[in-house]
Amino acid sequence: MLNALRFSPRSHLLRFFCKSSASDMERYKESFARRMALAGLKPHHRIALGVSGGPDSMALCVMTAGWKLDGFIERDEGLKFIGGLLAIVVDHRLRAESAEEAILVREKVSKMGIKCEIRCCVWSEGRPKQGHLQEAAREKRYEIFQDICIEHQIGVLLIAHHADDQAELLILRLSRNSGVLGLAGMPFTSQLFPTNLHYTGGNWGTNGILMVRPLLEFGKDDMYKICQGANQPFVEDPTNQSKLFARNRIRLSLRSMPSRVFKSEIQMLITACRLTRSFVENACFKMIKENVAVMDHGYAIIDVEKLEPSNVDDLCLSKLLSMVLQFISQRHRPVRGGTMQLLLDYIRAVPCKTSLTVAGCYISPAPRSKGLKVLISCSVDSPQSSRMRLSYTYPLLEQQPSFVREVDEIIMDAKSYCDQSISDDSGVPFLHSKSSKAFLAEAKKLDLISESTLATILSLQTEEAKNFNIKAEVDTDNNLNYKMKSGNATNIEIYPGLSCHFMSRFLVTWKLFKDVTKDEIASSLGGSHLSRKDDCLKVIR
Repeated sequence: MLNALRFSPRSHLLRFFCKSSASDMERYKESFARRMALAGLKPHHRIALGVSGGPDSMALCVMTAGWKLDGFIERDEGLKFIGGLLAIVVDHRLRAESAEEAILVREKVSKMGIKCEIRCCVWSEGRPKQGHLQEAAREKRYEIFQDICIEHQIGVLLIAHHADDQAELLILRLSRNSGVLGLAGMPFTSQLFPTNLHYTGGNWGTNGILMVRPLLEFGKDDMYKICQGANQPFVEDPTNQSKLFARNRIRLSLRSMPSRVFKSEIQMLITACRLTRSFVENACFKMIKENVAVMDHGYAIIDVEKLEPSNVDDLCLSKLLSMVLQFISQRHRPVRGGTMQLLLDYIRAVPCKTSLTVAGCYISPAPRSKGLKVLISCSVDSPQSSRMRLSYTYPLLEQQPSFVREVDEIIMDAKSYCDQSISDDSGVPFLHSKSSKAFLAEAKKLDLISESTLATILSLQTEEAKNFNIKAEVDTDNNLNYKMKSGNATNIEIYPGLSCHFMSRFLVTWKLFKDVTKDEIASSLGGSHLSRKDDCLKVIR
């Protein structure tokens, strides 16, 4: 018997919700199909689903399976499973019951006609500490999602995040004084870039796995109703009730809010933030295309004279610099606070005459540019600078794997389906809000939220900020004796014929010098520095 999780039968649901009508299910199906189309997805595409067994992911299974079958997709393996659909259940191995629960979830998902695979986490450095448990489990989960997608040649992953998750994230990030781009929450589509790229003779996929959240316009109550309408049981994870975790505390507080006005205004606030982020990102993509050159050898050059940074809004310029630095350093966290202000001051001091090291990058005037161009490279002191991973070896391919080409096509379809670029900033809110206080004040001024909603948000924000500060003090006390591990040492043995990935992005191939032709050096290395060592060709990027 399971002690922690229980599948909730239809009779249990009826105690909380009225029966979902056929019209409700049709509305859900139409909305889901519209969101899938906006993502560029069609029923014939190969798709993976992240499944935990809870009401959210089971609702995602119901919607996706119905969408596939409505698109006349046949079941494979003797009509047992729906073609091109794979559910992934991650057993984190953090509770004694997790293995049995994962098997039970797989059985329920399989009965829906969805092929399902279980993968277990391996905690090589031991179980993560309580304060970092959810973050560590999330990282492991997404790492496994990527691995399985690549193994099965699947380029699309669906995740069951919904509107209530966005509301929780808004409050959480307000308590951390996040900027408007962070307050916009999780994007509808994004990409997962594997830390171990797969070498395929020069044609490997660098687009990553396309991650889509098609349920973002649905609320938690909708998840329950979808499961009920499909007579689909689900599991409830008891750890979601623990107030040790910030997201859980906020979730429980928000669920206790009976006012529909409050929930509606929260979603309006998030929508406004997403509009702002869309404008900023579109502006950044345009500026990058016109003013930034990313070189094959792992560095970037910004044409500062052409960019005219003094005429670019702080928010847009900050996002552009953060995007470039994150790509070059391969760091996940964006540049913030005083560090970003230092960068803004530097890039606007045209011509740039000095150099600095920031966020894992070395920034300096580009040679022979008289300070009108800036060169950004990975700093030798960065933990990422010497990180090298052994490459998976595959036979040489004349073209990219089919699932990589499929992702490219999906992205292009999505762009043609909804080009929501905004030509000017006249209708874009929050471009000049530099603090959470200023953000909320502008939201109230724009009538996006009422006085009562503002008061509730401030109360939740203050309470969670207090919890965060207490936790930060405890973490500091517990880590006084913590020693940082050097990131500059690599234990990978390099020998001729081996391919490695440098900074998780750039391919480095070693060959015997006698086997390398002058044409190969000229075409593939360009201006890279070469050195002879043990009859090997070393490419320094």
